[in-house]
Amino acid sequence: MSKFIIEGGHRLQGEIEPQGAKNEALQVISAVLLTADEVKISNVPEILDVRNLISLLRGMGVKVRRLSKGEFTFQADDIDVDYINGKEFVEKCASLRGSVLVVGPLLARFGSAWFAKPGGDKIGRRKVDTHISGFLNLGAKLSYDDKKHAYHLTAPDGLKGTYMLLDEASVTGTANIIMAASLAEGKTTIYNAACEPYVQQLCRMLSGMGCKIDGLGSNLITIHGCSSLHGTKHKILPDMIEVGSFIGMAAITRSELTIKNVSYHNLGIIPDSFRRLGIDLELRGDDIFIPAKDHYEIETALDGSILTVADAPWPGLTPDLLSVMLVVATQCRGSVLIHQKMFESRLFFVDRLIDMGAQIMLCDPHRAVVIGLDNRVALRGNKMLSPDIRAGIAMLLAAMSAQGTSEIGNISQIDRGYEDIDVRLNTLGARIRRED
Repeated sequence: MSKFIIEGGHRLQGEIEPQGAKNEALQVISAVLLTADEVKISNVPEILDVRNLISLLRGMGVKVRRLSKGEFTFQADDIDVDYINGKEFVEKCASLRGSVLVVGPLLARFGSAWFAKPGGDKIGRRKVDTHISGFLNLGAKLSYDDKKHAYHLTAPDGLKGTYMLLDEASVTGTANIIMAASLAEGKTTIYNAACEPYVQQLCRMLSGMGCKIDGLGSNLITIHGCSSLHGTKHKILPDMIEVGSFIGMAAITRSELTIKNVSYHNLGIIPDSFRRLGIDLELRGDDIFIPAKDHYEIETALDGSILTVADAPWPGLTPDLLSVMLVVATQCRGSVLIHQKMFESRLFFVDRLIDMGAQIMLCDPHRAVVIGLDNRVALRGNKMLSPDIRAGIAMLLAAMSAQGTSEIGNISQIDRGYEDIDVRLNTLGARIRRED
């Protein structure tokens, strides 16, 4: 198992550019299964989760060419139908969280798809009910195979457009249903749809492939199904989670940093959320400049009560940045309540931060109160294991600001979401060593 050895206490300086958005990449790469034509995608983050998904597509028969770093072509004109209905494929899907996104395209194009319980982060229950309910609304039939431990969805007569109201605004659920509906007969209307920029980007790609989609950016999306889709070119947005991680990194290490080409208008509430922790952000063109400061003061409510930072569906704050904001708050002045509503196990990593000297009270699986140390008492180096992508990057930021040396194991979790993060941060002045 690989690990990071981090020598803390070094300030950073320079420029860093975010990779392509992981969540968008998983969606648009899955969407290439909807057509037999060639699809070209650029700004692809070559992280572990994306590489695993591309490997899965290759195994299905998709022709994949890597033109240059982050630039690929895909052509799904010779899919091995026997393989995608076999046990080996189902087992591979079960080990990869992003594999859920191939279900909609396979069901729509080939009339059959297996839905294994997916792997991924250990952050609590991640229900797939929204996906399956959407497919059933489109006319699919569902059965369960005890031998494969997976659901089997079939639509021998094709999917039919319909109206549906989702039980939750699931991002992957919305994306999966949109892809399935793009080849359904007639019009599909989805209410309470997720409207994150990732979903908007998927819709733009599908529009480029010939599918008309109304309601882009809202929670009411209408898809006009097509009998077939054609090839297209698509560029993935910068990863907003990386942008937020770098903002937090600059603050906790008290560093001056410029984050390049962030696609600011797609960041939503993220910049203002960090400003509430006392971090100064300057927009320079499409770059964010963070000046070095020795003190960051957390805002209070107008009545003087403690600030609450909580996740919410877009345009609310993404839950993927709460771990980073929690770590940053440990060295700010003031207190904040972090409320993680979506996943019941995502805050359990705070025990490691408490061992480092952070003042945190875990109220329950969803809430933690952070009492900022205002850099009066530095965090101490610690030995930790990364339970998931976002806790892993939060631990890395804590270790970079701590006194002494820290060790983070199970860094394959970090590699799933951040490409060459040690190399990129070392160019800014960090001291991170990877050991295999």
